[in-house]
Amino acid sequence: MFEVFSRSYYLGRLFVTPIDGDRAVMQRRQHERINEEVYATGEGIERLDAPLVMKLESNHFPVHGDDGVPADTLAVPESLLDGTRIRNPPALREVFLARRERARQLLSFAGEGLPDVGT
Repeated sequence: MFEVFSRSYYLGRLFVTPIDGDRAVMQRRQHERINEEVYATGEGIERLDAPLVMKLESNHFPVHGDDGVPADTLAVPESLLDGTRIRNPPALREVFLARRERARQLLSFAGEGLPDVGT
């Protein structure tokens, strides 16, 4: 789903669609699998429900798991789509996934914190 793009990001393609609500979500099983592959260290018991950090165009945001979202779909609040070039969602778009260290840095700036991922 995602491949290495740079030292800070992976690159993937997901269907981006608007959702009522205040946080971005994706299918829970995919979220947990990505969390395990990208953010887990393999040391001890680790949470797989911590937010992933994604970037759509110029916006960074945390992404949570949700059972009501179809596979390969990123559901984002409508307010987030207002600042993008997406006009007729759902639309297949390139999405960046921050690597563990970059995600920790971005979430600390946003006040979300990511203390139990990769520590």
